[in-house]
Amino acid sequence: MTELKPTGPKRKKKSDYQNVTGYLFISPFLLGFFLLTLYPILYSLYLSFTDYDLMSEPNWIGLDNYVRMFTGDETFWQSFKVTLMYAGVAVPFRLIFALLVALALNKVVEMTGLYRTLLYLPSVVGGSIAVSIMWRQLFGNDGAFNSILALLGIPTHSWLGDPKTAIWTLIVLYGWQFGSSMLIFLAGLRNIPKTYYEASSVDGASPIKQFFIITLPLLTPVILFNMIMQIIQGFMAFTPSFVVTNGGPVNSTLLYVLYMYRRAFEYFDMGYASSMAWFMLIIIAVLTGLIFKTSKHWVHYESDSK
Repeated sequence: MTELKPTGPKRKKKSDYQNVTGYLFISPFLLGFFLLTLYPILYSLYLSFTDYDLMSEPNWIGLDNYVRMFTGDETFWQSFKVTLMYAGVAVPFRLIFALLVALALNKVVEMTGLYRTLLYLPSVVGGSIAVSIMWRQLFGNDGAFNSILALLGIPTHSWLGDPKTAIWTLIVLYGWQFGSSMLIFLAGLRNIPKTYYEASSVDGASPIKQFFIITLPLLTPVILFNMIMQIIQGFMAFTPSFVVTNGGPVNSTLLYVLYMYRRAFEYFDMGYASSMAWFMLIIIAVLTGLIFKTSKHWVHYESDSK
C-alpha cells in the first residue's frame, strides 16, 4: 500500500526567503533606476517627437524636431562644431598632462599620499560654480593673468572677449582638472612589474625607449578606459561654458549642452531639447563603438600573449 502524503500548504524553502531578502536590499536601487533613470530616458525619447513647452500637454509632431535641427538651425551646428573642437583638443590635452604627472609621481618615494591628494583636489572642486567664477576673474580684463603680463611688460589681451581665445580658456580649465585621470594612470603604472624595466636596463634600453616598448603598450588598457570616460565628459561639459563665458562671444564657446539647456529652460522648447539629447547620445555611442572597434589594433592585454 502506498503512503499518502499530506496535502497541506507547501513549506517554503530557505532559499526563497533569501531571494526575497536580497530583492528587498536592492529595491532602493531598482526603484531609483526605473523611476529616476530608465523612465526619464524613455520619456525624453517620446518628447523628442513632440512639441512640448513645459506648460501644456505634449503635441505629437513626428520627426519635425530632427528635421528642424539638421536643416534649419545654424546655432545647433555652431554648438556642435564648438563641442567637437573642445572635446577634440581638451581630452588629449588632459590625458597627456595626466599621464606626465602620473609618470613623475610614480618616481616619488616619500609623501606620495600627500602629493596624490593635492593633485586630485582640482578634480574635486574643478566642476563647481566657485571655480568657474574664479577662472572668469583670472582671465578677465583686469584679472590676475593680465596683471602678470603687464608686470612683465607684455601686452594684455581680452581673453574672454576674443572669439579666438575664449574657447582656449575653457580648454585650459578642463585640462587643469586632471586628477581623476592621473590617479587611474598611476594605478596602471604601479601594476607594471619592475622586472620588465630591470631586464631592459640590462639590455641597455634608455628610459625613453623603456617608455615606448614597456610602459606605453602595457598602459593601453588604462588609456582606453580614460579616453572613453574623458570623451563622454568632454561632450557633456556645461558649467565652464555657462559660468565663465555664457556661450560668448558670438557663440564661440557655446557648447552643445549649454545650447540644449537654453532650448529647454529659456525658450521652453523641451521637445527640441530632447531631440538634441538623443542626437548627442547617438554621437557618443558611435564614437565609443569606433574606439572599441579599433582598440584591438592598439590595446595590449597580458592575456593576448599567453
